[in-house]
Amino acid sequence: MNEFFDAAKWEQAWKDDRFTAVNKMKSSGMDPTRAFDTKAEAFNKEVFSESGKKRTNRIISWIEGQDVDLNGMSVLDIGAASGGFSVAFAERGAKVTAVEPNIPLSDLLLENARNLPEGSIELVREPFEDIDLGERGWLNKFDLVFVSMCPVISDWEGTARVLSCAKQFTYMSMPAGRRENSLLHDIAPHITGEEIQDDHMEFGYLMHLLYLKGYAFQSIVTREEKTTRSSRELALKDMISWLRIHGLPANEKSAAIVADYLIKNFPTDVVEYREGGRFGKVLVRIKNQHMYA
Repeated sequence: MNEFFDAAKWEQAWKDDRFTAVNKMKSSGMDPTRAFDTKAEAFNKEVFSESGKKRTNRIISWIEGQDVDLNGMSVLDIGAASGGFSVAFAERGAKVTAVEPNIPLSDLLLENARNLPEGSIELVREPFEDIDLGERGWLNKFDLVFVSMCPVISDWEGTARVLSCAKQFTYMSMPAGRRENSLLHDIAPHITGEEIQDDHMEFGYLMHLLYLKGYAFQSIVTREEKTTRSSRELALKDMISWLRIHGLPANEKSAAIVADYLIKNFPTDVVEYREGGRFGKVLVRIKNQHMYA
C-alpha cells in the first residue's frame, strides 16, 4: 500500500517498463521520429478523409465540452503529424504552434495549412525533447497544450515537460491497452504458433501519477476502430514493423510467411484490415481547477 501511493516508485516503474510503446520501438531498433517516413502520404489521406475528420471533430468536441473555448487561444500541438488537429484548431480561431520533426509529415502539414490565414499555424520542425523550453519562452505560455498519440509522453519526465508549457489546459491521449490489428492477429500464429498477448500500456501510469501529484483532470477511455486499405507491398512493410514492435521474429522467413499469407488471402492486391483498441484521453486543468459551470 505504501508503494501504491509513492509517486517516485511509479515514476521509476514507468521509466523502466520495457513494454511501453516507445521502449518497444527502441528495443526493436526503430526511431519513433522516423516511423512514418514511408507511410506519411497514406496517413495524411486517412486523417483528412471524411471518417478521419469526424474522429478529429469528436475529440475536439469533447475538449470544448469541458469549457474550453478555442477561439483566440494559443495552442501548442506536439507531434502534429500532417496537421489534422492543427488545421482544425486554426479553423476554430486558435493560434497554433505545431511541433513535428518528421520531414514528410511536416511538409504535408504546410500543404494542408496553405488556405488558412497567414500566421494561423507556426511550424517547428525540431523534436520537442530537444527544445530548450526556457530559452524559447514556452514555459507556462500556451492556453492549451495538445499531445495526441505522440511518443514525447514516454515517462513522467516527458509528461512534466509537456505540462510545463501550459497555462490553462493540457490534453494527452495514448493507448489504454494493446493496439489491435486484425491482420497482425491473423498472421502472428503462422510465425510464432501463438496469439499476441495483451498489453496494458502506459495510460495507467499517467492517470495514477496525475492523481498522486495533485492535478485536477477529466479523463475518458473509449474503444475506437477503423478500416485500413492498402496494397500487399505496403501491408507487408507494415506487418514487419508491427512484428518488430511486438518483439516477434521479423526476419526473411517471417517476411516470406507474411507475403504468402497476403497473396493467398488478398489476390486482388487490395488488403483490408481493422485497426483500433482502447484509447485514453485526459484533459488536465492547470489554471481553473474547480468543476466548470
